[in-house]
Amino acid sequence: MSTDILFHSRESSVVIPPDFPSVSYAQVRQALIDGKEIALLDVREEAPFAQEHPLWAANFPLSRLELEAWDRIPRRDTPIVIYGHDDSGDLAPKAAHVLRTLGYSTIGLLEHGLEGWRAAGGELFSDVNVPSKSFGELVEAQRHTPSLSAQEVQALIHSQADVVIVDARRYDEYHTMSIPTATSVPGAELVLRVQELAPDPKTQLIVNCAGRTRSIIGTQSLINAGIPNPVAALRNGTIGWVLAGQTLDHGATLRHSLKPGPSQEHAKAQARHVADRAGVKRIKWEALDRLREQGRTLYCFDVRTPEEYEAGHLPGFAPAPGGQLVQETDHHAPVRGARIVLSDDDGVRACMTASWLAQMGWDVFVLEPVPGAEPYVKDRWQDTIPKPEGIQTVSVDTLLQWLGTHDDRTQILDFSPSANYVKAHIPGAWFALRSQLKQALDKIPVAQRYVFTCRSGVMASFAAEQAIALTDAPVYVLQGGTHAWQAAQQALESGESRLACPRIDRYRRPYEGTDAPEAAMQAYLDWEFGLVEQLRRDGTHKFKVL
Repeated sequence: MSTDILFHSRESSVVIPPDFPSVSYAQVRQALIDGKEIALLDVREEAPFAQEHPLWAANFPLSRLELEAWDRIPRRDTPIVIYGHDDSGDLAPKAAHVLRTLGYSTIGLLEHGLEGWRAAGGELFSDVNVPSKSFGELVEAQRHTPSLSAQEVQALIHSQADVVIVDARRYDEYHTMSIPTATSVPGAELVLRVQELAPDPKTQLIVNCAGRTRSIIGTQSLINAGIPNPVAALRNGTIGWVLAGQTLDHGATLRHSLKPGPSQEHAKAQARHVADRAGVKRIKWEALDRLREQGRTLYCFDVRTPEEYEAGHLPGFAPAPGGQLVQETDHHAPVRGARIVLSDDDGVRACMTASWLAQMGWDVFVLEPVPGAEPYVKDRWQDTIPKPEGIQTVSVDTLLQWLGTHDDRTQILDFSPSANYVKAHIPGAWFALRSQLKQALDKIPVAQRYVFTCRSGVMASFAAEQAIALTDAPVYVLQGGTHAWQAAQQALESGESRLACPRIDRYRRPYEGTDAPEAAMQAYLDWEFGLVEQLRRDGTHKFKVL
């Protein structure tokens, strides 16, 4: 029996043996070059993933497989290739078994893992959201996107020049730290909103983000859409601002209006023209089902703001504000070669977002306006998650009784993200990673019983299901998780005094927060500057800049 996954054409099934075969670097590379569907999954936690990985690898931690798989990889026969080795051993076979229990049928393991990729001459990238960031660098290199230095922008502000600064990040990032006088206008909103902020075509527009990508894409979006104003990116974003010794604002609240302005119709025409130039296709609501039936992975995203999404959206469309979708495409759409359909209610944001995705090599459609409000729903997006089996639960009251003995008979393991654990957790709880559960149980004191928790209790339930095979002691899940404990007005503590596992579940970005070391910021910029050359060496990107 063959030990290889046979990547056939999109119309053919992919044939594999029942055990998990090895898939070579050459096969993965060829599938990417040929545009065939493939999900290359790195099942390590985010911090080791950020150290090095292939360009099109999607971070898919073993800890979160059940929580994310059905939404992020919606087609069960998608060709999946897995790798991931850490201090606790080879995670790939474990992940493959989990995915098989979730119904996935076409699973292989990357031959010799990451070391095999390296040995075969495969290019390895660091950091996160690398396809989007490297694409942004390629856009600047090919289009010579205009930019101004932090010192030049500061001088414009001090001289009270006719200038409008727009921050293309998420609002929460902007609120944490921002350029003085800047207004929050997340990336997909720029073409739709900016002319209301700068109606005089002589007003200088400056687009910023934390580093480079979103300011480059935002600036080039305005240029591509034919905005009459002079436009420039803030070179190197808030990182460049800090490295120039200049002061950021904190807690700013200026936001764009959600009301349509007089420029919307013009913006709509311009956005449609940009999308047409990029090769974006269009689809009607009634044709979506036929598209779903064609045996290809299909992602449907609503690219409006979170507030608009919650007020009403089309069923089956997940929330993905357009600027962040372009910035984090590998997270939202880990299946390379899939199709993407975008919706909005203005004819601008979906077109502009789609124009960038098409340039990144995606097969992308914009949904034509849906007549009437009948199809719209107001419920929040609910992740599709299987239900763990055989789990015992415990109430807050019962846990309090157990803890009242003040001994080690009850041990609490908290599987929340480490940042949330450090911020607040049940007194005495240990931080643990599900992917390193055995190591965590070995580290903490032996207990008569274990109580697992997390913010909602969902992650803890899957960890408890796994723990049954690792201990003879009974394992319980706290009903409602730590939220229920807090709702019962029980005390919480903070800090990282009980870490049963290292805090590797999240990579600390050098551009986030307010206390990143300057050396890390400069190293991040230097890394971004080298991405175009890495793309050239890798050769699988299929980017085509307008």
